[in-house]
Amino acid sequence: KKTSSDVTSWNHSVVTYFQFLPFSSIPQIQGSLFCLVLFMYLSTLVGNILIITVTMVDAALHSPMYFFLKNLSFLEIGYTTSTIPKMLVNFLAKSKGISFLGCAIQMYAFCLLGITECCLLAAMAYDRYVAICHPLRYTTMMNWNKCFLLSAVSWLIGVLVALGQTTFIFTLPYCGPNRINHFFCDLPPLLKLACVDTYKNEITTYITAVLFIMVPFLLIVVTYIQILHTIFKMPSAGDKRKTFSTCSSHLVVVTLFYGSGIVTYLRPKAFYSSSSTKLLSLFYTLMSPMMNPLIYSLRNKEVKQALKRLIAKNINVT
Repeated sequence: KKTSSDVTSWNHSVVTYFQFLPFSSIPQIQGSLFCLVLFMYLSTLVGNILIITVTMVDAALHSPMYFFLKNLSFLEIGYTTSTIPKMLVNFLAKSKGISFLGCAIQMYAFCLLGITECCLLAAMAYDRYVAICHPLRYTTMMNWNKCFLLSAVSWLIGVLVALGQTTFIFTLPYCGPNRINHFFCDLPPLLKLACVDTYKNEITTYITAVLFIMVPFLLIVVTYIQILHTIFKMPSAGDKRKTFSTCSSHLVVVTLFYGSGIVTYLRPKAFYSSSSTKLLSLFYTLMSPMMNPLIYSLRNKEVKQALKRLIAKNINVT
């Protein structure tokens, strides 16, 4: 633990910037990593922009399910953009630094979008629950006012939680060292650099993670238990497959996002290592957002048909 004596030099050496350690200890592979991450990032942008475009222009996709999907794709674009461009710059730059204010802004954006996505995935699960378990009441239970409200509440929770967490972290004294063993400004590595005992901050961060990561996840689990119960009661095997296919894409996305997030932020310290944390963080900040458009386009007949109509329309125009 850090003691008050650790803060004696604070007024003399206040940290004004942070420096990221290289993603890999092998300099020869930095160029290859840059190309790989750049390709994945561009694929993420293209895929999610395509999903947003299709759900906006195709009238067949103007429903609550695709309203939430459009919001999710917008979130994924912001989520990756909050960390990956700076990571790409650091691959090539000699000085892999970020200002104190820039670090705070990056962490705020990342936390805001991450918490909002947790809540939005829970809202999407609720939409599937109503559609499958209460199909006759779907249009009244999931009207556009309800959709906008669920989306707005998700964003509001993200804004408030991110503001609290960022303020809590960046009002701590930082007097050195200033080297972050990560590729972006995340909570755990920043807490390690504070010049005071951060036990209370760690507890608060853990409680916040449980409330705003685990609670939405548990709501999703309960929702899918109800969905599966309804599906198993259907007499026809064909009806079971058809019904389950309407929520299978969302279930895969939830598994990818929450699986890596929970392992990263809620695992015991005994299993913590910087290298594994970097890889897990890269998975949920880049791999998961890149896979989402593929999952929804390959497993969803309506999206595939809308994509075909959009491509055919553009070909006819040209």
